[in-house]
Amino acid sequence: MIKSNIIASQQIHQKYGGVVPELASRAHLQHIVPVVDEALQQSRLTLRELDAIAFTQSPGLIGALLVGAQFAKSLAMSLTIPLIAVHHMQAHVLANLIPEHKPGFPFLCLTVSGGHTQIVRCDSPLDMKVIGQTIDDAAGEAFDKTAKMLGLPYPGGPLIDKYAKEGNPHAYRFTEPQIPGLDFSFSGLKTSILYFLQNAGKSNVYKETFLVSPEERQAFISANLNDICASVQERIISILLNKLRKASHETGIREICLAGGVSANSGLRDAIKRIGSSEGWKVYIPAFEYCTDNAAMIAITGHHKFLASQFAPLDISPAARASW
Repeated sequence: MIKSNIIASQQIHQKYGGVVPELASRAHLQHIVPVVDEALQQSRLTLRELDAIAFTQSPGLIGALLVGAQFAKSLAMSLTIPLIAVHHMQAHVLANLIPEHKPGFPFLCLTVSGGHTQIVRCDSPLDMKVIGQTIDDAAGEAFDKTAKMLGLPYPGGPLIDKYAKEGNPHAYRFTEPQIPGLDFSFSGLKTSILYFLQNAGKSNVYKETFLVSPEERQAFISANLNDICASVQERIISILLNKLRKASHETGIREICLAGGVSANSGLRDAIKRIGSSEGWKVYIPAFEYCTDNAAMIAITGHHKFLASQFAPLDISPAARASW
């Protein structure tokens, strides 16, 4: 049972159009004590009532990871309780185990974030295997980079989702990459979108001389923003779900989960439910508060690792790769 799930947002990154690692580290330093204090107050617990301390070991920005790791180690040492290192992506997957309505094992999880795109087979809470992943860029990055090309503020992914609701997803066609197996690729799609926008929809192919002026390009984007967002979102979602469908067919697994920051995308949530209905899947999607990075997903992973006595030494390095 999750007793509190406090999140400190970092709005300062909007000014720079993306996350600035140094500013993220400083913000972690500023917020970590107040956040822990608020979490304890909301849960009506004291430090002495805690059984263990779980923290994100990796992957992530090293400066921010160092802040969290050092605080967690200090707290665990002072309270003489176990320390638990958590893999960030494993935690996203296990966010599906927070609600009472949980998937049965084995299940497949499509994990989609700004830095990762994976299909994970889960045979138990601590027995997972990545069976498909991006070979270049992540789906979340494709959303954010497209938003930047469109002139939308950071973070742009949610804005593409917003405008896509008012657009025609079939207005423009972007090619789906033909990658063998269960792996993904989004770099070619991003390049195609770039040339499409530079040429105001007249070509997705690179040309040494652009077909339109910057003014015509901006006018095209402004006049067709909803349709562009809807068409881009439709293609990203089809790339994701076509691979997920293939994974389900190959493994025979019909318990299907969604996870990661991009799982908050309404178009993706609706599409996986539709495909799930036609494929006979049981589909599980975390509540919005458990999709983006949050403490609850670290806590549920820490809970299962605690039950298995998977504790970390106090000299553990956040720079090392965390185990699944």
